[in-house]
Amino acid sequence: MPDVSAAAESPPVLRRQPAYVEAPLRAFAIATVFWGIAGFAVGLFIALQLAWPALNLGLEYTSFGRLRPLHTSAVIFAFGGNALLLSSLYVVQRTCRARLFGGEDAAWFLFWGYNFFILIAGTGYLLGITQGKEYAEPEWYADWWLTIVWVAYLVVFGGTILKREEPHIYVANWFFLAFIITIAVLHLGNNAALPVSLLGTKSYAAAAGVQDAMIQWWYGHNAVGFFLTAGFLGMMYYFIPKMAERPVYSYRLSVIHFWAISFLYIWAGPHHLHYTALPDWAQTLGMVFSIMLWMPSWGGMINGLMTLSGAWDKLRTDPALRFAVAAVGFYGMATFEGPVMSIRAVNALSHYTDWTIGHVHSGALGWNGFITFGVLYWVVPRLWGRTQLWSVKLANWHFWIASLGILLYITAMWVSGIMQGLMWRAYDHLGFLQYSFVETVAAMHPYYVIRALGGLLYLSGAVLMAYNLWRSVRSQPVGANAPAAAALPAAA
Repeated sequence: MPDVSAAAESPPVLRRQPAYVEAPLRAFAIATVFWGIAGFAVGLFIALQLAWPALNLGLEYTSFGRLRPLHTSAVIFAFGGNALLLSSLYVVQRTCRARLFGGEDAAWFLFWGYNFFILIAGTGYLLGITQGKEYAEPEWYADWWLTIVWVAYLVVFGGTILKREEPHIYVANWFFLAFIITIAVLHLGNNAALPVSLLGTKSYAAAAGVQDAMIQWWYGHNAVGFFLTAGFLGMMYYFIPKMAERPVYSYRLSVIHFWAISFLYIWAGPHHLHYTALPDWAQTLGMVFSIMLWMPSWGGMINGLMTLSGAWDKLRTDPALRFAVAAVGFYGMATFEGPVMSIRAVNALSHYTDWTIGHVHSGALGWNGFITFGVLYWVVPRLWGRTQLWSVKLANWHFWIASLGILLYITAMWVSGIMQGLMWRAYDHLGFLQYSFVETVAAMHPYYVIRALGGLLYLSGAVLMAYNLWRSVRSQPVGANAPAAAALPAAA
C-alpha cells in the first residue's frame, strides 16, 4: 500500500515560467504611442484642410491628396500594426508558455524592419511615389521589403506556437494567425506589380480595369476584415478576460466566431463596387455575405461583453477595462452599420459620401483606437515592471475626452453624408439636378468644422495617454528597495 502521508507532504510541482522576450515589445509599445499621435495629428490637419482649403498651403507635399494616404496608413499600419505586433507577440508567449521563436534577435528584426517599412512608405506618400490606387499603396520596393518582414513575423509567431508547452492553442492565437496569413495573401495579390527598373520607383500593376478594381476591394475590405477586425479580436479575447479576471463567457462561441468570421469576411469586398462595371452576381455576392457577417460579429461582441458577468463593478475603477469594453460596443455598432450600408438601396445613398467616412471612423476610433488604448494602459506598466498607472484620473479624462471627440466626429459625418446623398439625387420639376456640386460642398462646411473639433479632442486624449504612460514608466519599479523575492509558480 503506498505511503499516503508521504505523498500528502510532498511539495507541489511548480510550472517553469520561461524568460519571455520583452525588450522589443517595449519598443513596439513606444512606437504604437508615437505613430498614433503622429497619425491623429495628420488626420486633424487634413480635416482642417477640408474646412479651410487654404491650409493646403499651395505645396504638393502638404496637399490633401498627399496627406490623406499618409494619415490612413499611419493610423492603420503604423499605429494599428505596431499595436498588433506588440499584443500578438505578448499574448503568444504567455498562452503558449514559450519564449518567442528566434528570441530577441528575431523580435528586434521585426521591430526595426516593420518600422523601416512605415518610414519608406510614408516618405513615398509625401513625394507622390505610390501605385495610385484607392489606398495609395506604396511602390514595389516598399512592398518587397514588407513581404520579407511579414514572412519573418509568420515564422516567429508560428514557431512559438509549435514550440509551446501548453497543449491547447488559445483562441486569441487563432485570430492572430488568421490575421497574419490572410494579410500576407492580400498583400501579395493586390500589390502584384512589375517594376520598370530595379533602380527606379515606378511599376505597373499586373491587373487593370474592373479586374484591378475587384482585386483592390478584395484587398481593401479584407484589410478591414483581418487587419482591423481579426487581429484586434485577438486582443479582445486575451486582454478583456485578463482585465476582468474572468474566463471568456463562452469558449465554444469564440471558436464559432473565429470560423464564421474567417469564412464570411473574405467574400464581402464587392459591396464597395455596387453600380459599377463589376458583374451583378459579384455585387450581390458581396452584399449577401456582408449581411450574413452581422450574426457572427454580434456573437463576438456578446461574448466579449458577457465576459464581464460578475465583474461589471471593475469598470468604475479600471480605465483599461473601460476602454476595452467601450471598444467592443463600438465594434458591435460598426458591424451592424456596415451590413446595412452594403444593401444596394442604402448604398445608392451612402456611397461616395461622408456617411462612409463616419462609418469607418466609428470603427477605427471607437473599436481599434479604444481597445489599443486599453491594452496600452494594461500592458505598459507590466512590461516595465510597474504595479499601476501613474494617474488613473488622467486615464479617465482621456476616456471621456476621446469619447466626446468620437461622438462629435461620427454624428457630424452621418448628418453630412446623408445630406450629401440627398442633395446629389435631388431634381427640380424640369428633371435637372437641383444643386450644383459646389453648393453641396458649401453646405458641408459646418459639419467639417465639427469633425475637426472631434479630431482635436481625440488627439488631445492620446497626448494625455502618452504623458500618463511616460510618467508611469518613470515611476519606481516593483521591488526597487526590497530584497529579491523567491521564485513563484507561473501565473495561469
